[in-house]
Amino acid sequence: MVGIFVSGYLGLSGTLGAVADAIAYAIAISILIIAFDYIFGWVERKTIAKIQKRHGPTFAGKYGILQNLADFVKLLSKENVVPKNSDKLLFLSTIPIMLALSIFLIFLLPLAPTLLETNIGLGILVIFVLLSFMPLIIFANGFGSGNKFAAISAQRSVVMLISYELPLIFVIAAAGMLANGYNIADIVNAQSQWWFAILMPVGFVVFFIAMLAELERTPFDIREADNELIAGWLTDVSAPYYTLALFLDYTRMFLGSLLIAILFLGGWNGPLLPPVVWLLLKAFIVSFFIMIIRATMVRMRIDRLLRFGWIWLLPLSLLNLILTYVVFIA
Repeated sequence: MVGIFVSGYLGLSGTLGAVADAIAYAIAISILIIAFDYIFGWVERKTIAKIQKRHGPTFAGKYGILQNLADFVKLLSKENVVPKNSDKLLFLSTIPIMLALSIFLIFLLPLAPTLLETNIGLGILVIFVLLSFMPLIIFANGFGSGNKFAAISAQRSVVMLISYELPLIFVIAAAGMLANGYNIADIVNAQSQWWFAILMPVGFVVFFIAMLAELERTPFDIREADNELIAGWLTDVSAPYYTLALFLDYTRMFLGSLLIAILFLGGWNGPLLPPVVWLLLKAFIVSFFIMIIRATMVRMRIDRLLRFGWIWLLPLSLLNLILTYVVFIA
C-alpha cells in the first residue's frame, strides 16, 4: 500500500526499500490516529450535546470543527507545573509512555490483508500482554503525583482493570478456538462467512463490556469522580500533559474499537470496498456506539463495578468458553 508505493516510486529495493516502507507505513498510521482523535473528539462533543439538548462547539470553524484545534493551541500555550511533592520522573513519563504503548499496539494490528508484514504469530495474545501493562503505568502515575486523591484513583483503576482482564482473556481463548489459532489474519479469515459476534454472542457482549472497562470509558470511568477524587490521577496534570491525556483517551478508544472489529465483526472482510475501508468503517461504528453509551449512562459505583465483573462477567466468559468448545470443537 503506502509503503509499497513509496519504495516503488523512489526505485528503492532490498533493505533500503524495506526501511522506506516501514517509515511510510508509520507515517500513514500516525496520520490516521491523529485524524481519528481529532474528528471523534469533535463528534463526541457534538453527539453528547445533541443528546443533552445543547449546541456543543459552534463558533470556531463551521459547526465548531476547529474548536479542538483552538483548545489544543490554548492548552499547549500554558505553563507546565509539576507538583512539589511528586516524583518528577514518574509523573512526567507515565502519560507519554501510555500514549506510545497505545500507538505501538495500533502499529502491530494489520489493517488489511496486504499489510500482513505487521502481523505476528500470536498477534492477539501479544497485543493483550502489552495492554496488561496499562494498570502498572497508571498506578505509577498516581503514586508519583504525591497526591492522595490521585493515588486512590490509580488504585481504583488498577483494581478495576485487573478484574476485567480475566473475562477478556477467556473470551480471547474462545475466539482462538474458533479460529484455530491466535494469529490476527487467521481470526479475520475464520469470519469470512460468519462473524464471531454471531457465533458467540455472549462472548461478544462480555468482551465489549470488558473492553469499555479497559478503556475506562463510561460507565467504568471511576478514575475520576467530582465528589470524591476530583479528576483522579489527572488532578495535578497541567494543561500540556492534559492535552496528551485527552489524546491518549481517544487513541485507546481507537485501539479498542479496532480490536472489537477484528475479533468479532469480521475485520477487513466485506464486499466492494477496499479491506482497510471495511475495517475502519466497523471501528468507527463501534467508537460511535461507545460515545452514545457515554452520553446516556452514568458512572458505576466502585463496589458494584467490581461485583459486576467478578460475579457476572467472569462466569459468563467461562460459560462462553465452554459453549464454544462443546458446540464448535468437540
